[in-house]
Order: sequence, then C-alpha cells, then structure tokens
Amino acid sequence: MSLFVLAAGGTGGHMVPAHALAEELMRRGHRVALVTDERGMRFPGLFEGVETHVLPAGRVGGGPLGWLRAARSIRAGRKLALDLFRNLEPAAVMGFGGYPALPSLLAAFKAKIPTAVHEQNAVLGRVNRMVAGRVNAVATAYPDVQRVPARAAAKVRLVGNPVRQEVLALRDKPYPPLDSDGVFRVLVTGGSQGAKILSDVVPEGLGMLPPIFRTRLQVTHQARAEDIERVRTRYAKLGIPAELATYLPDLPERLGLSHLVIARSGASTVAELAAAGRPAILVPFAAATDDHQTYNAKELVAAGGARAIPQAQFTAVELAKQMQKLGLEPDALANAARRARGCGRPDAVRDLADLIEEIEG
Repeated sequence: MSLFVLAAGGTGGHMVPAHALAEELMRRGHRVALVTDERGMRFPGLFEGVETHVLPAGRVGGGPLGWLRAARSIRAGRKLALDLFRNLEPAAVMGFGGYPALPSLLAAFKAKIPTAVHEQNAVLGRVNRMVAGRVNAVATAYPDVQRVPARAAAKVRLVGNPVRQEVLALRDKPYPPLDSDGVFRVLVTGGSQGAKILSDVVPEGLGMLPPIFRTRLQVTHQARAEDIERVRTRYAKLGIPAELATYLPDLPERLGLSHLVIARSGASTVAELAAAGRPAILVPFAAATDDHQTYNAKELVAAGGARAIPQAQFTAVELAKQMQKLGLEPDALANAARRARGCGRPDAVRDLADLIEEIEG
C-alpha cells in the first residue's frame, strides 16, 4: 500500500478528475492525500474521507506587484508542502493543473519524489507547461493537445478525462426514447462557475421554437445565484416548464434523462457528455485561457456528437435554428448520441491510476 498526493484546486475541472482518481486509488488499497487551496474546499461531495491539506497558492497576474505577491505565496506553499511530504513520505505526486498544484510539484522536485501532471483540456495549461519538462509523465485527455513543449513530447500519455462512476454507469443505459409528441428534456449547465450567457440566451431561444415543439420542453437549468430568479421568471412567462438550481447534486441522473444538453465546453462537461453518450450544443467560453474550450469541443463536434456555436454568434435565433435541426428529427439526436459515446474514454481513471503506480516504480 502506497500513499499518493493529489494536488488540485480552483475549479471543478481540476477537482472532479482528481476526485475520481482518489476513489480508484483507494479502491486499490492505497492511501490518498489531497493538497488544495481554499476554492478547492468548496465543492460538496468530493474527497469525503480523504486527508486534505490547504496550502497557499498565488495566481500570477496583476502586474509586477501581483507577480511578487504570487511568488511569495508559491514559495510559502512550497515550504509547507516540503514539510508535509517529510511527514507523509508520498510515493508520487500528481498535479491537475492550475496554480494550486504548483507548490506541491515544486516541493516534489526538491524532494526527488516522482511526479506527473494530468491535463484536462485540449491545450496544455500554463502551470503544466511550466513543469512538463521536469515531471515523469504528462497525462492528456485528448489525442491532439496544443502547446506541449518539445522536451515533454515523449512523456505524453493519452488517458482521457476521469469522470464520476455515476456518469460512467450511463454508458450501459440506452439513450432515452423520444417520440414525436413526447417530452423533450433539455439540460442547461454552465459548469461549476455557471454561465450568464446561457441564462441570457437559452430561455429566449427556446421561446422562439414553434409551439408544437416548445410545448414538449422540460428544462433543467443550472444558473448563477444572481441570475436564477430572473431566469425562472422568464421561463414562466414563456410557458416553458423549467427547474432552476445553482448546483445540481444529481447531475448524472439529470444527464441520463436528457435528450439534449446545452453547455459550456469545459473539460469535465465534454468528458461526461462523451462518457454518457449525450448530444449537445456547446458554447465555448470566449475568455478561456488559450481558447482551450474551443479546442475541447473539436473532437466531439468532428465526430458528429455535438454542435459548437462560438460565443459571439450564440444568439436566441441561432440557438432556435440549431434546436430545430436536432430536435425535430429524433433519429438525428439518437445518432448524435451514438457518435458522442464513441468519443468516450471509459477507462480513463483506470489508466491514470496505472500511470501513477507506474511512476512510483
């Protein structure tokens, strides 16, 4: 039995795959410790029963003063991580990108502990680019990942993006039947941070659908707290049954019941769509670093499992047009579901656990 340290924080895109790996390692009899930041502690239902340590992790930005503050914070986090590792004696450390992972990786380099990073997006993130040349392995979620340094190319291992077991279980369930006059279930989600543009555009777009289609809709919409009442009121005025929530603890169940998903193309969202085999209309976040959400969507779109609408073109009219193309042809949706499923990598968590065990050796 070994102890592995997983370093992740910030967003759900980092925390969810780390959580999946923790569960797999513990299932294999290993011990796991999580090193995260304050934001990483805010995700309910993740890492229950896992030893957790919160370390400072500065985010680089804000000009010279911001850089100086970040450097001090990262240096303090590295020192604390070194002290922690002396007590834990981890067999290996795996980072999941983002600045919260950096102090732990730097400490592992200093202590000569084997290391790996996992990149959830189709563009290697800044921190992972910084450390790629020094880690033992770079695990990727897509066959084509942008901005991998040449010195790290030989270390790349395609494993996919781990998803929750509840989502993987959907692969064994058929796409929900969709009759020409039956209920049409739509799931709208902006990821862990929510998405204002989905709250602004989706109700209006659905409201433009022909009455024969609109009356069949049943919407589940995850919205930000500051938007939720406004969006609820708008759906009610349009006569569209909609359930609104800021957080969906039963998201896998909702995903399984959905005929179509309207979402951002964050790493976890795309991985779950592919794992479950659910068609989607994706709206990449325009301000994402290195435009990585656009790259995340490419594989699913190329396979025919999703349609992507750039944020600048995401209007109510365009959404209504795309919805009619998909929703009025049940066979088209079922076919898109099959194609999305074909992009899934259901063994991602197994392969990632194999990798960290391998670098330990």
